[in-house]
Amino acid sequence: MAGVYGSTFVSELNRLANGGTYPAVNTLDAAGAARAWAAARAVTLSNTDLVGVLNEIAGITDKRNYLDLAGVCNLIASTTGLEPAAALRGLES
Repeated sequence: MAGVYGSTFVSELNRLANGGTYPAVNTLDAAGAARAWAAARAVTLSNTDLVGVLNEIAGITDKRNYLDLAGVCNLIASTTGLEPAAALRGLES
């Protein structure tokens, strides 16, 4: 299931961490939800911060090549120029 228009960035991360469905409440903050999403995708993490985790989900492991929040969300979603939440809404999970 893709995201719902107007959902927040944290809601989208919780949805992705929850297999593509929105949990009843956002149980995790953004960084926690990103780590849970990485675990669900079997991504081995060397970072715990939000942007680092998202870059590792995107397959970028060299910190010198890390993208900013909007850039990495757009890369993961194969979009360009969208705000992070809007980019993630298009993902199934």
